[in-house]
Amino acid sequence: MRKPLATLALLASLSCLAGPAAQAPAPDMAAVPASIRLAAQEIAAELAGLCPLAPAGDTAAYNACRQGLFGDSALRSHLPPVLIWGRQSKAPGATLRQTSLTQFAPDVWTSLYAPLFMFNGRHTVEWVPEEKLFLVRLETAFRNRLAPGQFPYPFWHDEAKWSMYENANGFMLWMAPDTGKIRAAQFTDRAPNAMLQSVQPVQHAKYEGPWLWTDEKGNTQPAVTLFDGIYRPDNPYIKAIDRQYRDLAVQMRESQCSSCHVPTNPDKISRLVLLSTPAHAAGEIDRLIKSVKEDRMPMDEFRLSYALSADNKKWLLESAEAFRTTVQAAQAWETQAARKPSTQTLSSNQRAQVTK
Repeated sequence: MRKPLATLALLASLSCLAGPAAQAPAPDMAAVPASIRLAAQEIAAELAGLCPLAPAGDTAAYNACRQGLFGDSALRSHLPPVLIWGRQSKAPGATLRQTSLTQFAPDVWTSLYAPLFMFNGRHTVEWVPEEKLFLVRLETAFRNRLAPGQFPYPFWHDEAKWSMYENANGFMLWMAPDTGKIRAAQFTDRAPNAMLQSVQPVQHAKYEGPWLWTDEKGNTQPAVTLFDGIYRPDNPYIKAIDRQYRDLAVQMRESQCSSCHVPTNPDKISRLVLLSTPAHAAGEIDRLIKSVKEDRMPMDEFRLSYALSADNKKWLLESAEAFRTTVQAAQAWETQAARKPSTQTLSSNQRAQVTK
């Protein structure tokens, strides 16, 4: 039996309104638990407030972002003891488990990596069954025109990595459904949103190291890896951190640690740990000491751990523990300094009391 023409016309009009069958549906925010949704909103708003869009070479904006995220930030409160971070895999459908990422202590990531990005607050949240995690997607742009010493290491040692950093338009936070903690974070140049601002590419010469260098003024670079912009300039332990890290680096070279824990990742470790700068080593120093004491590092060409000689083990542990002691002293000094009232807002009598 034929349908009336009016019925066919109605069905045709409804079909047009429905749009293409292949069009992806909007994220179902109603399916996201309130705690996850609110956490994502809080983090997105904070990132947009502390790290808004600015010229890609604006050092003042970058430092303000670093200082804001390094403190008691909403982002920091949602980080686990160890965060994995890196670019989105180019392999179609690659899971986090199949993607090579780097492990970071929370303070290292919030002071060196997250502040390199800028945000506008727009975000989505979705459940990803393959990962059993919620994915928070934030629109972003990258500060590609900062001075070389403002990057934790020269990302341009790898052209593909630098290209994705420069053209990043998405920032991905993977949140655990039970705790709301961010298990992993990634960046990508393949997010569905448009670029937030035009990118003026920076062409760097091919870089092959070293990961620490001394500039024409005699300063260690990258400056950010010596806590520049995070610690106060008058922190009395900054120079000692630099000196003791160099002692530690010598011992790590002698013990074959430096052949693996560097940005080039020569052994293609799926969960890389970096020890190539003072800040990176400070974030991993407890695990380094524990691994050496338990003879779990270094490893041979077959990825089997072996014990160092008695002398090498002794010297490495001594330099690592000295470095850790100085880092802890610097952190304690910063905590104490933050508690002291500013002398600029005190009366002369109060200033005299503070400076005694």
